[in-house]
Amino acid sequence: MRTDEHVSIVPREAQPYQGRRAGLVTRSLAGVIDGVVVVVAVLAGYLAVNGLRFLVNPRGFQFSEASPLPSVATALLVLVVYLCVAWATTGRTYGCHVMGLRVVGRHGGRVRPVVALLRAVFCALFPLGLLLCAGGRHHSSLQDLALRTSVIYDWRPGQITMRS
Repeated sequence: MRTDEHVSIVPREAQPYQGRRAGLVTRSLAGVIDGVVVVVAVLAGYLAVNGLRFLVNPRGFQFSEASPLPSVATALLVLVVYLCVAWATTGRTYGCHVMGLRVVGRHGGRVRPVVALLRAVFCALFPLGLLLCAGGRHHSSLQDLALRTSVIYDWRPGQITMRS
């Protein structure tokens, strides 16, 4: 039996939001997921370094001390690299993927690598800039305003269409 009906990967309830700018709650949830990804990556790196130290000197092995300042600096560096690479290549981090979001440039296309890097640094150093997207009809964070980017609902891979 053949049907000419088009089957969409976007749930019927979500279709009106496809291409629209995302709000504070969805973006915050994506940010929390990305934060967990970064924490897991940093912990995995810590365990890997200590595993190598154990292999080199098993008898004198002790876990290295995780000092606060280097740990925070490492986590921020990992966060910036993770965000920059994700936004510059696919426009979405794992948190964005889970929440159906994509970061787009001013014309609705993929952000350039330099813009992705600046946005990642801005987001890592000033995460409270996200709160600005709670007001206004454009749902723009401070980072979006400064770099002319947007975060939109986008469940369709490879297709970017932005609506107001």
